[in-house]
Amino acid sequence: MTKAAHIVGWGHTPFGKHDALDLEQLFRDAALPAIASAGLAPADIDGVFVGHFNGGFVRQDFSGALAALAVPQLRHVPAVRLENACATGSAAIWAALDAVQSGRLKRALVVGLEKMNTLPSAQIGEVLLRCSYVKEEGDTPGGFAGVFGQIAGAYFERFGDQSDALAAISAKNHANGVRNPLAHMRRDLGFDFCRNASDKNPFVAGPLKRSDCSLVSDGAAALVISAEPLAGAQVPAVRWRSRTQVNEYLPLSRRDPTRLEGAALAWQRGLADAGVGLDDLRFVETHDCFTIAELLEYEAMGLAPQGQGARVILDGVSRFDGKLPVNPSGGLKSRGHPIGATGVSQHVMAAMQLSGTAGDMQLGDARLGAVFNMGGAAVANYLSILEATA
Repeated sequence: MTKAAHIVGWGHTPFGKHDALDLEQLFRDAALPAIASAGLAPADIDGVFVGHFNGGFVRQDFSGALAALAVPQLRHVPAVRLENACATGSAAIWAALDAVQSGRLKRALVVGLEKMNTLPSAQIGEVLLRCSYVKEEGDTPGGFAGVFGQIAGAYFERFGDQSDALAAISAKNHANGVRNPLAHMRRDLGFDFCRNASDKNPFVAGPLKRSDCSLVSDGAAALVISAEPLAGAQVPAVRWRSRTQVNEYLPLSRRDPTRLEGAALAWQRGLADAGVGLDDLRFVETHDCFTIAELLEYEAMGLAPQGQGARVILDGVSRFDGKLPVNPSGGLKSRGHPIGATGVSQHVMAAMQLSGTAGDMQLGDARLGAVFNMGGAAVANYLSILEATA
């Protein structure tokens, strides 16, 4: 029988533009608070799993080995780096879970980190496009925004102009981000700003404006994972109810770009494995790399049929005070999207909600929640159903 797995500690740096911080410092600033909140010392960690996309943002690869430089007490602890595009953080979490649930390790440290603000914008776009099918999509104008701009254009052509819904999603997530002291942009932009193109909010790709795109961020987040809750932990443990990974074709040409079939399958399997339904969830932290992604994810979750995702946001279902708040932390749109850190950050945000330690972000009676993190254009799809234990 598979052992249970628990989040017993976490740490999270502020996301933003951190020119003065190197990878080692980002690692340390997330890892040490995570270990301390679990009531542990670095010597109690049995394995380190590092999520770091890189792709050319920094010269340093082999970043799993940076653990010992960041925290010298980890010098002889096994450490490995994992990468899976924008789901890199979740890939690191899954590897740690496998090690803990197999009984090979008792306590694992997961650190997701990224420094993205090291290159000009055009080069950042080129790096991120490597997460597309380069043979067909590697020259897409506008980088990955161009890829999702094409997805949005196809959706608009098939189901009508969704500009009001995308603006409402952006405005919602920025309003939520004001409550998050760790967010890259803590500014309520408002619906009108997000809806209307302007000098400060120009079109970037297809129907997507700047306000529809997640932020280029630096930062790190960390989790300590244990098979059992720890008596000395400073935070209540959070338990996995289920975890699911479903992959999809990499080329958009091989699938319907207006439907996230792999993501939908992950949701179906994950909810079934957890023995729950959407109505049982108190919140979802989902992967809003672009507002069109969140709209499509509403449909993948089962909140609305294909082509009707707009009603989820326009009817208020996904707002902070709605029936199922989506991205109460501000999401990638406001919190930021340092690639390797994102999946870990989403799990930290969920753990804070479920442990009742989310501060101004806290939702009442948060006992069960979900995290959806994807790599590429919904190619690597990860879903966690998490529950409170206290």
